[in-house]
Amino acid sequence: MRLWGGRFEGGPADALTRLSVSVQFDWRLAPYDLLASRAHARVLSRAGLLTDDELARVIGALDDLDRACKAGEFRPMVADEDVHTALERGLLERLGTLGGKLRAGRSRNDQIATDLRLYLRDHVRTIVSRLVELETALMGQAEEHAETAAPGMTHLQHAQPVSFGHQLLSHVHAFSRDIDRLRDWDRRAAVCPLGSGALAGSSLPLDPQAVARELGFDSAAPNSMDAVADRDFAAEFLFAGSLIGVHLSRLGEEIVLWASQEFRWIEMDDAYSTGSSIMPQKKNPDVAELARGKSGRLIGNLMSLLTTLKGLPQTYNRDLQEDKEPVFDTVDTLLLVLPAVAGLVATMRVNTAKLAASAPDGFALATDLAELLVRKGIPFREAHEAVGHLVVWCQVSDKTFDELTDDELAKVSPHFTPDVRDVLSVPGALAARKAYGGTAPDRVREQLAALREQVDGQAAWASGS
Repeated sequence: MRLWGGRFEGGPADALTRLSVSVQFDWRLAPYDLLASRAHARVLSRAGLLTDDELARVIGALDDLDRACKAGEFRPMVADEDVHTALERGLLERLGTLGGKLRAGRSRNDQIATDLRLYLRDHVRTIVSRLVELETALMGQAEEHAETAAPGMTHLQHAQPVSFGHQLLSHVHAFSRDIDRLRDWDRRAAVCPLGSGALAGSSLPLDPQAVARELGFDSAAPNSMDAVADRDFAAEFLFAGSLIGVHLSRLGEEIVLWASQEFRWIEMDDAYSTGSSIMPQKKNPDVAELARGKSGRLIGNLMSLLTTLKGLPQTYNRDLQEDKEPVFDTVDTLLLVLPAVAGLVATMRVNTAKLAASAPDGFALATDLAELLVRKGIPFREAHEAVGHLVVWCQVSDKTFDELTDDELAKVSPHFTPDVRDVLSVPGALAARKAYGGTAPDRVREQLAALREQVDGQAAWASGS
């Protein structure tokens, strides 16, 4: 059943056969290979290479084979080298020699390039759907906590108070960019290689543009050599997947911190937590940790393919057999992790009292105090210095800003008149950050409304509407 061998006197060595076989992982491409085969059969018919009766029989056999594959009645065998070999065996079993006509005008080289593009374009929309679910979970929490004050941090040190909703929406923006990248990727991936043959196209009167249209591509490949060699679409998908992994990891890291005894900002739902086999009291953030950990394999998949591609001459080389496993693993990993993280976010309970109490910690209102002095006409350099001295005074005195007397304020700097207390409140600090993109609750609600409209568009694209 090999698709090659006419010029060989004997069969391949067992070691070569074991090395060459890929059907154990590329079998998942069977529905897409059958879809492309139907389009190819119709093009052969229009070229006069299949009669109307032969076309009907071929399409009927392909439909039956598709049904048998989905039902598990037809499966690849050990002797099948790859998905193409297995499916041709199934076609020959149904049609006899007529099944061999379908191989005219195409090669496994353009078949696999087409199948992988079809698979990815299909699954990318599913990935976008799962990203939308995570965005929706984050936005639901953000809406509830638009006015919840929280410590905003840089260097993991208290910096300025922020709306906790604002912080949650910062992750939505990252995932939204991921979706934009995937949608942009799809535009470049919508080029059909089928018709390119092994590398030079075909002398048969085929119509690659018709095949492309039938399979939902925007166009046929303009260069047959590039068509069978190109794996940019796979590498670019893996890059997008890696960046999604990085964004999941950063969210996961924050959730791990928020759920810790030291932070206690959130309580995870039991359904998205695990316990310890030895310590009865433990409630572990395994979902967040696995999201953080699996980013490593997503990045590794990208590095694996880029390393495979870097030294290949045009056009097809067997090295390209290594393109599918990292792609499949990235798809599987994202579709495994995203629903779990979305569930974790949607069900977590936020400790608003703890957040509010810790929002001003670490002299987080210092910048607001300095900016008040700036509004009085004091150069920011001087204001920065004065507030820095005030922080030192508080540390030495073991006091917070609001515990200082008027006399103590004046001793540090004459600029610190009693009216500076007007800005030493967390709600006031949040409300003051009302410039576009700021953390003021009203701005957070505006941001949320804009994101909902954006996410609705992403969901519509993912569903094909």
